[in-house]
Amino acid sequence: EMDDKYQRKMEALREEMDLRRKTEIHELEERKNNQITELMAKHEEAFGDIKNYYNDITAKNLSLISLLKEQVEEMKRKEIILEKEKMEVVLQNKQLTEPLQQAQEQLAELQKKLAHYDKDKESLMNCKARLKVTQKDLKDLQWEHEVLEQRFSKVQAERDELYQKFTKAINEVQQKTGFKNLLLERKLQGLLSLLEQKDVELSEVVAVSNLDPSTLSLVSHKLKDVLHSKNDTIQDLQLQLARVCKAHNDMLQTFEAKLTAFGIPLDNLGFQPLAFPLPGQ
Repeated sequence: EMDDKYQRKMEALREEMDLRRKTEIHELEERKNNQITELMAKHEEAFGDIKNYYNDITAKNLSLISLLKEQVEEMKRKEIILEKEKMEVVLQNKQLTEPLQQAQEQLAELQKKLAHYDKDKESLMNCKARLKVTQKDLKDLQWEHEVLEQRFSKVQAERDELYQKFTKAINEVQQKTGFKNLLLERKLQGLLSLLEQKDVELSEVVAVSNLDPSTLSLVSHKLKDVLHSKNDTIQDLQLQLARVCKAHNDMLQTFEAKLTAFGIPLDNLGFQPLAFPLPGQ
């Protein structure tokens, strides 16, 4: 009975558990179906997105491929053009080889000239420095020249003034000396005439008076004393005349030396200075 009882409970429990299992399986299948449906919807959506994405990529790639094909064709055309230009450039290079060599030779020559240019530049700087010094010296010399010209003008004015004064003094001295010499000569001639007259008178007196020898000797001594005094006077006058003539001649020599020192020719005087001969010459 217990075995039947538990067998019945077992069967009831098995049925209950089968029912529960079936219910749970049914629920599980529903949830799974729902999940599968959701996943399928999501997968469909994702697939659609992926499909659209790849369709877009495919379209873009196709357009890019078309563009790249066009670019490739364009590059090929450019390559052909560049090839032609290359041939032209090669031909131009061949044509420019000789000018390039000439240019290189010119470059070498210009480099040499550049080396010389540096030396010339240094020399030019030295020359400029010397030129500045020379210009300074020139300015100093010009200033000195201007000062000397002013001094020369002043000396010329002084020389002209001195020349005028000296000419005037010479004329005055010549006039005074000539007048004094004339007076001295006239005085000397007068004294000589007076002496001759006195000699004649003395001879007449001696001849008429018939004086004795002692008186005659006394008179002769007095006369000799008088004559000696007169001769001394004549000699003094001749010495004065000689001194005046010598002073005049010395003045003329000094005047000529001054004219020579100032660079004035003697012919510019306009007259010939009179040099008095010394007495006895």
